[in-house]
This record gives sequence, structure tokens and C-alpha cells, in this order.
Amino acid sequence: MGDSQKLSPDEQVNSAREAFEEGHDFTIAVEEEFALLDPDTLELTNRFEELKSGAAGTDLDEHVVGELIASEIEVKTGKCASFVEAAELIAQRRVQLGELADRFGVGLSSTGTHPWSRWQDQRIIDTPHYRRNSEILQYVVWRNNSFGIHAHIGIRGADRAIAVCNAFRNVLPELLALSSSSPFVEDCVTGLHSARTEIFTRTFPRCGVPDAYDGWAAYEEYVGFLYATGSIDEHTQIWWSVRPHLAYPTVEVRICDAQPDVAEAQSLTALIYALGVRFARALDEGESLPDLPHRLIEENLWRAIRYGLSGGLIDFERGEVVPARARIEALIEWVAPVAGEIGAAPFLSVPATNAAERQYERLAEVGSHRDVFAELVRRPRERVGG
Repeated sequence: MGDSQKLSPDEQVNSAREAFEEGHDFTIAVEEEFALLDPDTLELTNRFEELKSGAAGTDLDEHVVGELIASEIEVKTGKCASFVEAAELIAQRRVQLGELADRFGVGLSSTGTHPWSRWQDQRIIDTPHYRRNSEILQYVVWRNNSFGIHAHIGIRGADRAIAVCNAFRNVLPELLALSSSSPFVEDCVTGLHSARTEIFTRTFPRCGVPDAYDGWAAYEEYVGFLYATGSIDEHTQIWWSVRPHLAYPTVEVRICDAQPDVAEAQSLTALIYALGVRFARALDEGESLPDLPHRLIEENLWRAIRYGLSGGLIDFERGEVVPARARIEALIEWVAPVAGEIGAAPFLSVPATNAAERQYERLAEVGSHRDVFAELVRRPRERVGG
């Protein structure tokens, strides 16, 4: 991404279009964000720079980066040619990160929010990018102590990439419902299943469900407008829940909460990947895809935020509310024609309960959201991912 930042806005967008036109279909890369914790108090701890320095010269070095606050760390699989490779690297990176954290006596967690640590106690990491975001967004970015999992899918063709983004808009609520893992924040039992979505997606500008665009030219016109009006000064300030990435020829899906369990991280990204491939194939073959208006997608997004996988989502073809699990099962059935071919099929499943549901169930049993969180934490010398 560094080289793209040196280009003018017009050069950046033109370069991105050319990269998409010359790109490769169906590569996959996954990024996971983890909280850094004091192993005794389980508070967030500002230790990123130490861990990053400690990774120097190791296999993890180029795959670990900072993400806004010094009490957060992101690990990346890197670009993979197959989902089997990506799934293996998701697990491997967690092990590598756990070994690194052990060396520094740091705990790790991977839920969408930390249940009680104060945002006022977290330090923004000292990079030009995050200093700039802090300057522009102020309280909005300071409060954003949240953790997600992102997937990048290689799509060849600029117009095709925009069309795949358009298609992903329709299933963002289903992906959030499946991934919800953040019922607790600011020492509050929120009653939500994804509090992360409320403190990030609902507060950041240019975030959440994007508009649909009629090809690359329309998207380029919008990005140009943002630059021309001073609304953004770098392309990463478009924080949509799905976006064409201007530094890599990928469609990036960003809606999902972080996953405590490694197998569920693999399953979730398998579904995202299979959907991306299936959307692209449908477009190639002239198959019609849903084109829901923003207002309807937002109805389901709220349902996913509030009830996660345990509630209902609107089936717009049938005009009725159905169990969220049924919507996920329908998506898995729809991607089945490509899932086996791309290596995703063995990973696709709907869990009996997702991370948010399990936390609420344990809360009813143990009575303390802090105790529930303690069970999800990887302390030094314990295994990452539970």
C-alpha cells in the first residue's frame, strides 16, 4: 500500500483500474485483528510496538501489522492461491502470534470488542496514517476499540469487481449474523450481538453498506468527488463493509466480527470466499443476482446487530422473516456448485451457536460478563483460538 500513497488521486484510481484489469481471479487473503491483554487483569495493554519489534527476522514479521491502537495487532495470511492454503495459514498465523505473545507475556483475545477496557486508556499508534485519522475523526476514531476479520478476494476486471461488490451488499447482514461475537463493551451487557458494528460501522463516515455502482466509471467518479471536495485524502478512508481495494486488485469484505475460535474463522472466510467466486461466476454466465435497495439491506443489518444468528432475517423473495440460520444454510446451498472446486466445501457449516450466543449462554450460567470473557482469553503458554 505504501507505493500507492505516493501517487496522485487520479493516478491511484487509474493504477487500481489497471491492476484489476490485469489481476488474477479468486486469490484469497485473510486478515485477523487481536486484542493485546495484560494476562493478569485482562485489560487491554499498549504493547504492539514491542511485539512488532519482537517479530523482526521471524516468519511472522511481514505478516504482522498495527491497526489503529497499540493494544491491537493484526495478522495476515498473505495472498493464497487456494482456500486450503488460506485455512492452513489462518491456523498457522494464530500459532505464530501466540508464540510471539508468550515471549512478551501478553494475552490475546479475538472478540469484536473488549468487554470493559476504556477507550480513553488506549494509545493511537504513531504512524502518519493513524495520526491523520485521529486528527480528522477525533472521538469517532478514539472510541473505535474494535476487532474484525477481513477477507480479500482477487477479482479480474474493474467492472466485474464493482459488480461483485454490488452483489456482496445483499448478504452483509447474513455474514454479520454468522460472525457476531461482541455482546459486551464499556462494561455493559449490551443486549446486542454485535456491539462492534455500532461503535465502528454506525459511527465512521463512508462506512457500512455502500451504494451500488454501475461499473468502475461510476465508482471512480465518486472517489474523485471525495478527493476533490477534501472529504478524503487517502483511499483507505472509505471504510465500507465491502469495497474494491485500490492498493490490491481485490474485493475486501469487512463486515465481520473477530472470531474467538479458529475453526469458525476458517468456516466464515470459506463462506465469504465461496460467495465471491459464485457471484463472479453468476455474472459471467448471465445469472441474475439480487439488487436490494439500501433501506432493505439496513433492515436486515439491524436484525443481525441485535439478534445475530439467534434471530430472524427477512427473506425478500418470500416477503417474510425466516431464521437467520436458514438464510445461512440457503447461502451455503447456493455456493455449493463452486465450493468443492475451490476447496471451501469442507469448511462450510452453520455452527450450533456462534460466539455471541455462547457468551450470552455462559453469562446466564456464571453471572459475570468479565468471567465469560476470561474463558475466551488466550493467556501466555495457552493455545490461541480456544
